[in-house]
Amino acid sequence: MDIKQALDELRKLEKRKFDQTVDLIINLKGIDPKRDNIATIVNIPHSSGTKKVCAFLTKKNEAIDTVTNADFPKYKDKKTLKNLVKHYDFFIAVAPLMPAVATTFGKALGPAGKMPSPQLGIVTSEDPKAIKAMIEKIGSSLKIRVKEASVKMALGKESMKDEDLIANANAIYSALVNVLPIKKDNIRSVMIKLTMSKPLKVEMK
Repeated sequence: MDIKQALDELRKLEKRKFDQTVDLIINLKGIDPKRDNIATIVNIPHSSGTKKVCAFLTKKNEAIDTVTNADFPKYKDKKTLKNLVKHYDFFIAVAPLMPAVATTFGKALGPAGKMPSPQLGIVTSEDPKAIKAMIEKIGSSLKIRVKEASVKMALGKESMKDEDLIANANAIYSALVNVLPIKKDNIRSVMIKLTMSKPLKVEMK
């Protein structure tokens, strides 16, 4: 079945008391996640909500929650650091602070996939306008990192329109296929599910 048919089937299921997440699961073959460093950033057409973003800057900024370089020493405490990483979905940093950010926060942000990167997350100016522009960009962006032979990404919420969820699914699928060594031949299967449902197999073009 295609994604539209799968969404129709999922919407027939028992309604839950919360707005379920719609997940896309892409199962891979012929990939060694440890050997093949596969990662990319995809801009999805339809954002499903705001992300909590924190910035590493030289001074407090009105546009965003800020950790200044003067605050860095207190994050040598592992619990404080863990709580920071858990509280935010995304981190950005002003370019000159990146070496210190890597040293102080890298061991926690790296494994969590939240390290600021040149593709998305490093700003050259601390001007609130530049920060707000980066936050908007982050809102419509997803990081894809292949850490195992199955990639699970949130397409959006159950309350979103089918066409918006389908557009997001196509964007994610195309972005991942584009960075795979042998493209579609690395795809074993594709599935779609709600938070509380079993996955349904779908065909992607």
